[in-house]
Amino acid sequence: MDDEPELRTRDWLPRTAALILGTLALASAFIAAYVGALHKPDPRDVPVAVVAGDQQAQAVMSAVRARTDVIKPVGYDSRGAAEDGLNDRSVYAVLSSAPEGGLTLATASAGAPAATELVTEVFTEAARQAGVPLQVTDDVPVSADDPRGLVPFYLAVGVVLGGYLASTALGISLGTSPRDLRRAGLRIATLAVHAILLGVIGAILVGPVLGVFSDRVATVAVVGALAAFAAGMVAAAVQGWLGLLGTGIVILLLVVLGNPGSGGIYAPEFLPPFLRGMHRWNVPVWPPTCSNRRSTSTGAAVGGR
Repeated sequence: MDDEPELRTRDWLPRTAALILGTLALASAFIAAYVGALHKPDPRDVPVAVVAGDQQAQAVMSAVRARTDVIKPVGYDSRGAAEDGLNDRSVYAVLSSAPEGGLTLATASAGAPAATELVTEVFTEAARQAGVPLQVTDDVPVSADDPRGLVPFYLAVGVVLGGYLASTALGISLGTSPRDLRRAGLRIATLAVHAILLGVIGAILVGPVLGVFSDRVATVAVVGALAAFAAGMVAAAVQGWLGLLGTGIVILLLVVLGNPGSGGIYAPEFLPPFLRGMHRWNVPVWPPTCSNRRSTSTGAAVGGR
């Protein structure tokens, strides 16, 4: 004889309906955030460095800025400081006068391929119209095995998602709120071990296996582990505070808003205004790349109308 109690509608329907509606709301927000942020990038104020005292480059930059708000000039006191800004992703290019005449546009496609392509297009067209030679160099190029710069973003998505899922799995199996300090310590240690393993696995996959960052395995592993651990700890904290509701909030923060808000394959300057500053606390993992400098030349010049 079956002693299992009867499942009454009033016992399961409210909770199930709430969960289904919450899932629908999160899925709808995910679609809206991704499509709204990335379907039609509208770049504005893409930073390009120019050195103070470089009159020709300053004049060109002023003419371009007067014509469009796509480019934002960023002044530096010296060429060395401007190059430092290029290397640390404060700017996407450096415009300067060339010793032999004309202009040089040094870019860093590893920072954001779409941004450097846009900058190059703007200055190349302006240069062509004015008839002043412009040489374009890619001082920090993307890996030849990842020409669109997609690997860092999707690697970041993977490790952040892994950290969140690990925390959620622990919450389901052990409860969202640890009963004492010992259990809390064990949970943190488990998340740390999981993050280290995930960081190493991710680095091996994008390194020796796929050949994208083969010479940066240790760096990618460390950054990936830190990102996974941070995501796991944020998820654990919010879930411990709000229980099941915390799981939905974590998905909202790390996935629905986090992924498009980080910019992904686009620079922050390509995002809508309400997402443009989110990269400051939802930074995508962007391992450094290293390859030979590439350069092209065009007989052109930058000028206004």
